[in-house]
Amino acid sequence: MNKLVESQGDFDIAFRGGGSAEALFDEVADTVYFEKDRLGRYLAVSQTLVERCGLTRKDKLIGRHPRDVFPAALATPITAQDREVLETGAVIRAKLELHLYPGGREGWCLTWKVPVRGRDGSIVGLSGISRDLREYRDEDENTGNIAKVLRFIEEHVAEQLRATELAALAGLSRFQLAARIRGLFGLTLGQYITRARINAARDRLASTDRAIAEIALECGYGDQAAFSRQFRRSVGLSPGQYRENAK
Repeated sequence: MNKLVESQGDFDIAFRGGGSAEALFDEVADTVYFEKDRLGRYLAVSQTLVERCGLTRKDKLIGRHPRDVFPAALATPITAQDREVLETGAVIRAKLELHLYPGGREGWCLTWKVPVRGRDGSIVGLSGISRDLREYRDEDENTGNIAKVLRFIEEHVAEQLRATELAALAGLSRFQLAARIRGLFGLTLGQYITRARINAARDRLASTDRAIAEIALECGYGDQAAFSRQFRRSVGLSPGQYRENAK
């Protein structure tokens, strides 16, 4: 029997009706949904993922591996993440990532992945979603205080940003500020600051020839090694690789 068919059969038994979830996520434009077999090949996908892979039909994606459809910059971290789930049973929860889609589109998202187990308890695949982060507009927040905090973060990424001081700037408690940020973006305050710093670094890498160590300091990282680790975790590329791609 074809190995993909075997995998599909095992997965269907374990997942118990994944098709209904697929149909549901077909209606959600800002979220991609996927199911993969034990080798990391797509078994079921939402239409949004199909379109972001530059395809038109789901059957063009089923049975293929991320490296077959995504640029290496995106396929490599996806594959490593899948391997962690499939080999260890790890659960990926709200991981902040920058996805680089075919056609040059970039977008921040939060990713969740869980292992799927067969009747004997062994891992037969994984299931997951990646949800786009919404962009902030001043008119979204009536008080204006949150907008003040967000602008302050964007303008002071090189500095040590303390939650207590940011909350005071908005006239809120730390808890209230954290709740507002999570309500707006689905992010913790720390994740929002990380995104702001990585975005600032991406702009500098793409538009200047300044040394990476210098850019690291300008974006709030005390040393180049720490900056490079965070950049790779978020973007899937080293700062140097991102600069070359941008050129």
